Amino acid sequence: MPLDIFIPYWGDPGYMEATVHSVLAQDSDDWALTIIDDAYPDHTIETFVAELAHPRITYIRKEKNEGITANYRSCVALATQEVMVILGCDDIMHPNYVSTILAGHQQFPDAAIIQPGVVVIDENGKEVKTLVDTVKQSLIRPRSHGRQLLSGEALATNLMHGVWLYWPSLAFRTDKMRQVDFRDGYPIIQDVALTMDMIYQGGQMLVDPTICFSYRRHSESASSTKLVDGSRFAGERDYFAFAASQASELGWTKANRAAKLRLTSRAHALALLPKAAITRNTVAVKALVRHTFGS
Repeated sequence: MPLDIFIPYWGDPGYMEATVHSVLAQDSDDWALTIIDDAYPDHTIETFVAELAHPRITYIRKEKNEGITANYRSCVALATQEVMVILGCDDIMHPNYVSTILAGHQQFPDAAIIQPGVVVIDENGKEVKTLVDTVKQSLIRPRSHGRQLLSGEALATNLMHGVWLYWPSLAFRTDKMRQVDFRDGYPIIQDVALTMDMIYQGGQMLVDPTICFSYRRHSESASSTKLVDGSRFAGERDYFAFAASQASELGWTKANRAAKLRLTSRAHALALLPKAAITRNTVAVKALVRHTFGS
């Protein structure tokens, strides 16, 4: 059973080539890779894939740019295998990624989501330990020496306290993935919304501590820029309010309370306040103060 790997491509060709090479370096050949090029103006990757001429790599180029949400939906629509992953076009699979995911799926075939062990790298490929990731992995993420299956209100509550998932590393049961959709209106955290929808619908998550993935965190990415100027937090605040209403409908009082409190999200905004103040960005300061101390 091959792992269906999809890369919704738009970005730096150099990073993308490294990502593809990381797929080719897997210690298991039980995979198929589909690249969906969202009409990126540079054709470097199209040429790169053509020269590879690999029988398990399919390249599709869209006629016009449709945006990341539409490209995510294209990936889900094209999946043909039991398990799929939507890989970031700048992230790196370690050689044991495919074998780790497939072993987890074999042991826990009902798990809708698989979160393997992840390290964080910067734009230069150097492993880094950011405050955000340290809090996620050391303080919030449930600890275990082996695979563990999580679900229900306990998982929802935990994630509403702090989302410790790394979207490009997640593997999904394709049929479960198709029972939900990417929500419009949450462009920065639509991945969180989708995984939470799966959990609210009863989906189980398998957490495997085996390190097999490098998640690239860019210091100047769109999401990090929006964090510094405070604009991302407006979307986060709207989403947490919506997630709280979902929990309320299920009678999950602890998850509802956690979504309303959004403690780590508030703490993150508070940590960014000094930088905004030093740069005298009054708009950002107001946005961060509102997110930290507002309802």
